[in-house]
Amino acid sequence: MPAGGRPTVRSRRLGTTLRRYRQVAGLDQPQAAEIIASSQTRVSRIESGHVTARPLEIRAMLKAYGVEDPEVRPRLEDLAKSANRRGWWLEHAAHLRADYLDHISLEDDATYIREWQPTLIPGLLQVPGYAEAVITSGPGFIDPAKMPQLVKVRIDRQEKIAEREGSADYTAIIWEPAIIHPIVKPEVHQQQLTHILEVSRRQNVTLQVLPLAVGVTATMPSAFSCFSFEAEPVVEAVTLDNLRGSSILEGAEDLTAYTVAFDQLRSAAMSPEVSRRVIRDAIQTSKDATR
Repeated sequence: MPAGGRPTVRSRRLGTTLRRYRQVAGLDQPQAAEIIASSQTRVSRIESGHVTARPLEIRAMLKAYGVEDPEVRPRLEDLAKSANRRGWWLEHAAHLRADYLDHISLEDDATYIREWQPTLIPGLLQVPGYAEAVITSGPGFIDPAKMPQLVKVRIDRQEKIAEREGSADYTAIIWEPAIIHPIVKPEVHQQQLTHILEVSRRQNVTLQVLPLAVGVTATMPSAFSCFSFEAEPVVEAVTLDNLRGSSILEGAEDLTAYTVAFDQLRSAAMSPEVSRRVIRDAIQTSKDATR
C-alpha cells in the first residue's frame, strides 16, 4: 500500500494504465476482479492508486486484457516495485506541499518534459536569486528560515535536465514578456537570462519564445507541464499551475487537449535560434538601462 494510504504518483500511474487497458478490452471492474480472484473493491483501489497491484495480478490482468507487447509487463512490474521508492525530495517533505511533491515525482521519472510558462521563467531554468524572488512573491507567507531549503529544492530539480545520461528531453516555451519585462532586480534578471541562454545550447534542451503579439491574439492556457515516461514522447500526465499550487491531469481527453495546446504554442513560437537572439537583445537592453 502507498505510504500513509495516500496514492503515490507511481501507484496512480500504474492504476491509470491498467484501467486504460481494461477499458480498451471492453471489461468492467467486476470482470477484472474475477480475473485476479479478488473483489471489485480491490480492482477499484488498484486503479485509483490506493493499493499497488502485485506482479501476479499485473500478469493476469494484461493477459486477460489482450496486451501482448513484451515491454509492457516488465515496465508495469518495475513501476509497481518502485511505487513507494523514496525520492531525494522526500527529505524536504515536511516543508513542501503534497502537490509539489507529486510534481517533482513526475519530473524525476520523466523521459520527456514539455513546459509552457506565460509569466515566469520555468522553475527548471531559474537561478537562485530569481527563484528566491518568485517564492517570496507568492500569495502565501513563506517563513524566511525555510527559504534556503526551498531554493535548494528548486535548484536540485534542475539535475533532471543536465546534459548527461538519464536526463530528460526538455522543451520550454516562454511568453516574451517574461523575457523582456523584468520582475526582479536588473542584475538578477540579467543573470537569469544569461543562464537560460547557456542552458538552451544543451543537446537535450529546446527553448522557444512565444512572441508578444501572438500571445495577445491567441487563446493561451495558464502554465502547464507535460510528462512522458517512455522512449516515445506520448504525454501521460499534465500538471497545471494555479493560485493554490498545482493539480495533475491523467484522463485521456485532458492529455489530448494539452498535447494539442502545447503543439499549437510551439508552432506559434519563434525558432530556438531566433529565441536566443531575443534573449541576447533583452540582456543588452537591461544592461543599457542600468548604466
